[in-house]
Amino acid sequence: MEQTAYAMEEDAPPSPEDDLRVLVYKEKVPTPETGYQNKLRVLYSKTNSTEMATSIPTRPLPSSPEKTLNAPDLRNDYYLNLLDWGANNILAVALEDKVYLWNPSTGNVDQFSPCKNGEYICSLSWLKDGGNYLAVGTSSNDVQLWDCAQQKKTRTMGGHKARVGALAWNHYLLTSGGRDALVINHDVRIANHVTTIYHGHDQEVCGLAWSLDGKYLASGGNDNRVCLFDSQVAGDVEAFNILTDHTVAVRALAWCPYQSNILATGGGTADRCIKLWNASSGTLLNSIDTGSQVCSLRWNPHEKELLSSHGYAKNQLCLWKYPSMTLIKEFFGHENRILHLAVSPDGTVVCSAGADERMTFWRIFGTSYSDKKSGVPSNSASMPSFNRIR
Repeated sequence: MEQTAYAMEEDAPPSPEDDLRVLVYKEKVPTPETGYQNKLRVLYSKTNSTEMATSIPTRPLPSSPEKTLNAPDLRNDYYLNLLDWGANNILAVALEDKVYLWNPSTGNVDQFSPCKNGEYICSLSWLKDGGNYLAVGTSSNDVQLWDCAQQKKTRTMGGHKARVGALAWNHYLLTSGGRDALVINHDVRIANHVTTIYHGHDQEVCGLAWSLDGKYLASGGNDNRVCLFDSQVAGDVEAFNILTDHTVAVRALAWCPYQSNILATGGGTADRCIKLWNASSGTLLNSIDTGSQVCSLRWNPHEKELLSSHGYAKNQLCLWKYPSMTLIKEFFGHENRILHLAVSPDGTVVCSAGADERMTFWRIFGTSYSDKKSGVPSNSASMPSFNRIR
């Protein structure tokens, strides 16, 4: 795999003299200030703050999925977003005109249909602050909000003139992206819900992601653009930066959980690249050619790693070390492109959904440091034994 790095330095290869220097300071040994009573504490403090970088995780990584579910009628459409795992630990997947809600703890499956005859679901997104509210974008150009605990639609919101293939939440703001090239903010608390219309695309919007601090919105489109918007501006808003380095549609977007201004983007079949950006400045930090279509991206919340899903020819998952973007491991469990990724609320299990109408579950990300220390089991530890989502 080709790799081009920008503003990121790699360690130089070791010299023969380095082989003779084991367990020594990479930098000059720190000197205590005059009169410092405990000189050893200076050495201990320096050792504790030294970053131990490695490209190989110490945790075991799976060679096969822990579980596989059949998902018949999952649409093979690169521009739709049909999978999301909520903070309530319910996995939502859209199969044509129905939403299926799977509880991994009990195995229970509920369903509802937000569509009329001939329509289909284009996007799903759980309210991120908890609760049982699910947003649904449809081929009839609207966005619906459902209370899944009551199996009840609470409202329908317009604003688009074409199907709505991307959704993202920022607290009480629901952002939608459509085939009409518009990105719209809906304030779900008020009757006149459209508060902001973002402009920057001239083709279908197929990816949306808010930064974790809620400051920036990133959108990806079939026009090969990534547009960046400032959340502080309302009304009719132009992108403050448009990233044009990808050569085909950009659907895969993911904000770094440990550096809030770092954005990862992935391009389609003719592009094949994962790119890392400083969103504040628009600077390209790193770009790698993965060798295949990049369908989805998710950061590991516990380690400095990025997971990508791919299309032809391998239809694989790839785990990368950040920021070097060294490939750690490939995972195989699909026979067609892996269109969607979702992560369990405890950040331990990844669900991948592919055009082969399969959903696979992987324990790739491991357990958080606090859970390891306390011995608390993950919320998604138990997965009942059955093999169909419906």
